[in-house]
Amino acid sequence: MQTIRDPKSLKAAVKVLKAGGKSLALVPTMGALHAGHIELVRQARKQAEAVAASIFVNPTQFNDPADLDRYPRQEAADAAMLAEARCDLLWLPTGEQMYPDGFRTTIHVAGITDRWEGEHRPGHFDGVATVVAKLLVAVQPDIALFGEKDFQQLAVIRRLVADLGLPVEVLGVPTVRDKDGLALSSRNAQLSADERKLAVALPNALQDAAGRIGGGEAVGPVLARAKQALVDAGFLKIDYFALVDAASLEPLEAPAGEMRLIAAATMGRTRLIDNVCVISDTVS
Repeated sequence: MQTIRDPKSLKAAVKVLKAGGKSLALVPTMGALHAGHIELVRQARKQAEAVAASIFVNPTQFNDPADLDRYPRQEAADAAMLAEARCDLLWLPTGEQMYPDGFRTTIHVAGITDRWEGEHRPGHFDGVATVVAKLLVAVQPDIALFGEKDFQQLAVIRRLVADLGLPVEVLGVPTVRDKDGLALSSRNAQLSADERKLAVALPNALQDAAGRIGGGEAVGPVLARAKQALVDAGFLKIDYFALVDAASLEPLEAPAGEMRLIAAATMGRTRLIDNVCVISDTVS
């Protein structure tokens, strides 16, 4: 695996990887890799002839400087995991390379960013959209893969790529979970041992709610029951627990079309997000 740290070398390396018309997939990450990230690489290998990954802890998508400082950084371990997964290229840009002196451009994806994470983390998706656009321009992949755990982020990136006409296919990869059902996340490392045991209430509440809504129970009472289950489990704050349209992320009061249950709640000092697909017997 090549490790590239400067833009000029990246351009030359990408040219070699794509020589002869070979397809290239990109897996953008912020590091602190786990099995979920490696699954993205594995899926990328199935979709393209060459695979690149990027690691960049993007400061513009953090609202809280303390949260940025706490974000785990483990470059050597991450590189070893990517190499073992047969990643061909690792792109490690610096903050100065991504946001040089005089940088003034921000990409805002309207509408789909107004609710949920966008409401609770103002400016977050502007940072996501801007950095993803820069990574796609720099690497020029044919395919880019993102995990479904950050479902709103995936929807924002799909909208970004469609609206700007970027020549890349965006693929979502199903959430990878621990044995007890908790979605794998770099933030899970911030949970204490006791908090980690209690955190499984989040995926459990989502799965229970999905089954009830899919079975025909009224949405409002099901969502209220799920929120109470999180409170009873020790979650200190519930930012949202909602049934939404899978494309627009607008809230739904009754089953309709493709749906997703999305949730964000805080256990101790750690804010967790998760989502599950909802299939309803009442929707054709």
